[in-house]
Amino acid sequence: MARDVLSIGQVRIHSGGATREEAMKEAADILEAAGAVTSAYFDAMQQREETVSTYMGNELAIPHGTNETKQAILESGLSVVRYDGGVDWGGEPVTFVVGIAGRGDEHLEILSQIAILFSDEDEVERLKAAETPEELFSALSAVNS
Repeated sequence: MARDVLSIGQVRIHSGGATREEAMKEAADILEAAGAVTSAYFDAMQQREETVSTYMGNELAIPHGTNETKQAILESGLSVVRYDGGVDWGGEPVTFVVGIAGRGDEHLEILSQIAILFSDEDEVERLKAAETPEELFSALSAVNS
């Protein structure tokens, strides 16, 4: 996973769960704090979710904005939050919420890397076994290095 879009400060682990809206808000807040998006990005994520669910299977959701809200994206970035208590994502069980902001088409490359990672159940188990954000960050960073 490209190191420039994900830093240790953008990786979190929560022992509890969250609502889908709380999880999206946290994903957007992390991206905003990293300087990747403006405060309008959370609304963009909600708009996208109303149109199509960003649940991807294998306990993964990838909330992101709509094409119409590209101006809310300042630079490409990622946020990764693991909710050990789970998130009910429109009826689907989610553990990992990966917020994505991509300039131009950069997010497509990032999306494909994440999709490949999460299509491997052993990898998902490895990510779930990480005990600290640092371990989780290392596991994610090892994907394409």
